[in-house]
Amino acid sequence: MPFAGPELQSLAADGLLARLHHNGYTLPEVQGSPQLRARAAAGGVPQAVRQRVVAGRMTAAWIYGCAAEPDRLALLVDAKRRVSSLRNTRGCTLHEVRLGPFDVVSLGGLMVSSPLRTALDVALHVEAERAIPALAALLARPQQDVRLRLLVLAIEASPRVPHKRAALEKLASLAPALVSGGAVDVEDAVDPADGTQDVAQVLGVAHLEGEL
Repeated sequence: MPFAGPELQSLAADGLLARLHHNGYTLPEVQGSPQLRARAAAGGVPQAVRQRVVAGRMTAAWIYGCAAEPDRLALLVDAKRRVSSLRNTRGCTLHEVRLGPFDVVSLGGLMVSSPLRTALDVALHVEAERAIPALAALLARPQQDVRLRLLVLAIEASPRVPHKRAALEKLASLAPALVSGGAVDVEDAVDPADGTQDVAQVLGVAHLEGEL
C-alpha cells in the first residue's frame, strides 16, 4: 500500500523494491527471513480461516528458505476440524491431515508445519524432482533441527500411508548408506499412530515447539 500491482512491478524493475513472492515486495536492503515469508504467505490466506489452517509442504519449505515459492499455497487442515467451509479458499490447496503438538509452529502471524513435519510431508507427498533439493536444504540447515535419522524414523512410523517406499528412496539419494543399507537401528518401538511426536520422544529430541 498504497501502490497498485503494476506500480509495484515498475518500482521493482527500477531497483527501488525487491520481489519477495508472487504478489509481495520489500525494500532492497531487507533480508528475506522465515518470519517475513510467513507474513507474506499469510496475506494470501483469508482472514476468516487463517487461524484454522497450517501452511505446509512446499509452502512451508519456501517459508524456511529451502524451496522456491509454489504457485499455490499448500494449507493443512487438522482432521478434527470441519473443512467444508474452507473449500472455496482461492489460490490455496487444502490437505486434510492429522496434526500433533510437535507438528506446528507459529511464525510471522501464520501457523506453519514444523521443519520436521515439513520434511516428512515433502518426502511423502512431493515428486522427487522438487522434493530432493528441498529435503537437502532442510537437512543442511542446523537451525531447522531436521536430522536424517529422525526423518527416516518418522517415515517408518507413519501408519499405512502410501508412498513410504518412494519417500525412503528420496532420502536414500541423499544418504544411501543410512537409508538403503538399513543402518537405522531402532532400539525403542514407535507407535505408528503418533508419528513425529513419538519419534521425537523416542530419540530424546527437544524439537521446535511454539513460536519461532
